[in-house]
Amino acid sequence: MTQSEGAGSSSDGDAGQDAAHTPGLRDQTMSDSDQTLADSDQARSDSDQASADQDQQASDLDQAAADLEQDAPDARRTATYKAAREDRRKASDQRLAAATQRARTTAERLGAAHQRDLTARARDQAALERDEAAEALELATVADGAKQTAAQRLAALRARAAHDRTRAAADRAGAAADRAAAAEDRARAAIELRHAYHDDLTGALRREMGEVALQHEVDRARRGDGRLVLAFVDVDKLKALNDRAGHNAGDALLKAVVSAMRNRLRSFDPVVRYGGDEFICALAGANPQEAATRFDEIQEELAREHDDAGISVGVVELMADESLDDLISRGDAALYEAKGRARPTPSSVQA
Repeated sequence: MTQSEGAGSSSDGDAGQDAAHTPGLRDQTMSDSDQTLADSDQARSDSDQASADQDQQASDLDQAAADLEQDAPDARRTATYKAAREDRRKASDQRLAAATQRARTTAERLGAAHQRDLTARARDQAALERDEAAEALELATVADGAKQTAAQRLAALRARAAHDRTRAAADRAGAAADRAAAAEDRARAAIELRHAYHDDLTGALRREMGEVALQHEVDRARRGDGRLVLAFVDVDKLKALNDRAGHNAGDALLKAVVSAMRNRLRSFDPVVRYGGDEFICALAGANPQEAATRFDEIQEELAREHDDAGISVGVVELMADESLDDLISRGDAALYEAKGRARPTPSSVQA
């Protein structure tokens, strides 16, 4: 064998060994990535719990404002109603901030699941390259068998190939575990998205996503015939029911109100839980009279199922160039007027 042939054979062997070691260069990087993902996942879990706690605090504030409004004497009711409304606005803002944070956390978890998938694919690729490198090393060793005894080279080869295949199997197992973890993350994220955008008790949209849906309806009305009715709904005497029969009864009434609205409104009409006992609905292509008829039907359905159940409704029609905030404010004012008309005056009580 010439010197050049020997050099060539040695180069082939080195190439095989380099190929065998190439996948191993990624091991530490993938291990570091795994730890980073685990740390990030814990941080996201902590952030999500903090957001849930904030949301509960906002809900408590919202209920306290509703109780204050219900307890106010008639002589102070107007001023108290406005003060309670402001407290409820603050509570809604807190709920919005909490929902936004929970949505952000969910998006981060989805991103982490995607990263886990990428790491799993890299592990599979590294395992494949290890197998290929082992085969290349075997071929190079056989071709250069004259440099050592056949028994020595084959023993070294088999030891290295066994080691590589063991690492490849471990990599594939790790890749499968990563994919399982990614699937679990996605399933959990889907649940969290629902909790972030839908009220857990009633299934109505939370305020954040609800305002997006309402704005979509306004934009669609602008592109069409411009007809849109907004209904601002308040559940009557919820505080009295809670005091008399407990909060479970109050929760059942809230769920019944949303169920009745879903039964009598169209499937694409958004129903938004705007406060503790307040809801906003949008009816595209309708006029105020049609909306009033639908809510009369909702009232009748509630009365059949629940004694003393009732709702007050403020109905307003979208005006040209009116913003969603302005439309909601007018609906709020219309609701207040409706509640005032339904409340007996001092003279009527005396009579």
